[in-house]
Amino acid sequence: MIINTNLAAMTGARMLDTSQRNLTKSLSRLSTGSRIVQPQDDAAGLAVSSRFTAQISRNSAAMNNLGNAVSFSQTQDGFTQKVMHALDRMSELTVLAMDITKTNTDRSNYSVEFTQLQNYISDIGTKDFNSVSLFAGTGTEVTIDSDANTFTMNALNLNSTTATTGLARAFDSATSAIYTTTSASSALSNIQTAIQNLADMRANIGANIQRLNVTRSQVGLLNENLSATNSRILDVDVAEETTEYARFNILVQSGTSMLTQANIMPKAALQLIT
Repeated sequence: MIINTNLAAMTGARMLDTSQRNLTKSLSRLSTGSRIVQPQDDAAGLAVSSRFTAQISRNSAAMNNLGNAVSFSQTQDGFTQKVMHALDRMSELTVLAMDITKTNTDRSNYSVEFTQLQNYISDIGTKDFNSVSLFAGTGTEVTIDSDANTFTMNALNLNSTTATTGLARAFDSATSAIYTTTSASSALSNIQTAIQNLADMRANIGANIQRLNVTRSQVGLLNENLSATNSRILDVDVAEETTEYARFNILVQSGTSMLTQANIMPKAALQLIT
């Protein structure tokens, strides 16, 4: 028997400290819901999770960009629908102006509405979305993923100055007027071309929206899978951890009891002295 060095108590204290640290770690995991509370819990897993978290954030930003681009394209389509209605009415006015029973005064009256519709369509060509031109005639690039890859949307131009027929001429009062049957016939030809050009533009808008929606859905699916992977690395399994918590709690209690008993053991040496 020895008094100065109580090996049993030292061993008990060491085991109790280990159990206490494990209990504290288990309690931290359950309270935070995270399997990695401190870097040393899983250094490699933390590094991988950090990359996944950053990629998920970038993908979420890309989804916002795609959503805004869809709104941008839908705004374009809303304006082009109104332009199509205006062109339909303009084509109707040109046919009415070609009626031989109409006088020049009648055609002048038709021309008033016709000119106003021309001005209306020309004005739409200058519209913008959050200070970004809707019909600038250049393809707008949209960020589509976390690596900043882009998709260039089909360009739209309602006021092309290089076109010799179609929209530009249909909107130009100098080349499209309905004061006479001859000018009305010429205007109708321009408007028919404009209607076809506008139909092509709406098809391009539809293609843009379809591509944007499909891409947004794909990015959302990627984020879902990344989140699932990140969860397996980072999130705690509550059922498993509560079992561990109960085990460590019992070990701490039993370790405390045994340490008490180990501290009492040297007292037995007093019996030999007395």
